[in-house]
Amino acid sequence: MLPEITIQIIVFYTLTGFFAGLVGGMTGLSGGVIIVPILHFLFMTQEFPLNMLMQLAVTTSLATIIVTSLSATYMHDRKGSVLWAPVRRIAPGLLIGASLGALLADFVSSGVLRIVFGLFEILVGIQMWLNFKPKAHSALPGTLGLVSSGFGIGLLSTLMGIGGGTLTVPFLLWCNINMRNAVAVSSACGFPIAVAATIALVIVGWNEEAIPAHSLGYLYWPAAIIISAMTILFAPLGARLAHYLPIVILKRIFSVLLVMVGTQMLVS
Repeated sequence: MLPEITIQIIVFYTLTGFFAGLVGGMTGLSGGVIIVPILHFLFMTQEFPLNMLMQLAVTTSLATIIVTSLSATYMHDRKGSVLWAPVRRIAPGLLIGASLGALLADFVSSGVLRIVFGLFEILVGIQMWLNFKPKAHSALPGTLGLVSSGFGIGLLSTLMGIGGGTLTVPFLLWCNINMRNAVAVSSACGFPIAVAATIALVIVGWNEEAIPAHSLGYLYWPAAIIISAMTILFAPLGARLAHYLPIVILKRIFSVLLVMVGTQMLVS
């Protein structure tokens, strides 16, 4: 299958990266929550095979997170916010969970992934509307507990095409880590998730029949490159705008949009 990369498609990929970077910078929303449903729609308009739409969207989203998580971690580390000790202890679980998640994503149908993502999107929208943050209940668990938690976070994040921030930050807050450090650690954790999941999904999708041109396994690299570049450019702008715009109102608006998008993913 040889889908043409038109100027129109390039513009849509550019706008996707712009929107994901801007909104992510303003609200702290994971880029994958925005990127995956848009790519699902765009890949459909490009007439990619229906039986692998979600696998392509998830893998491409994860590839963009490799770059954006590195950039975010670098900025957080310059401010001394990254707690590297828990990152090193949770990383093995993230790697194993992400790799297994990739195998599971290849095994289940695109329709099942779409339904799971739609439910996840709705839950994120509700959480954003309620502004729910778990109260601290305990200290960080030991190495085994962190590895086990990382396994679950890596597995679920891969199936959703996200860097894990939506799951990692609440877990760290629950473990009595303050918000600034939790966000920084979450950024660092996004890198091993994205790398392991992307590599695994490239491998398992390598011999798939009818894979679109310009793809490496399930990774559609033209979209990944454009979206990554735009996200890195505009995430800092979104973070600066957060100091001047009514963020509470914006979060309410985006939460409604997420619920609508999630519902559409369920019924489409």
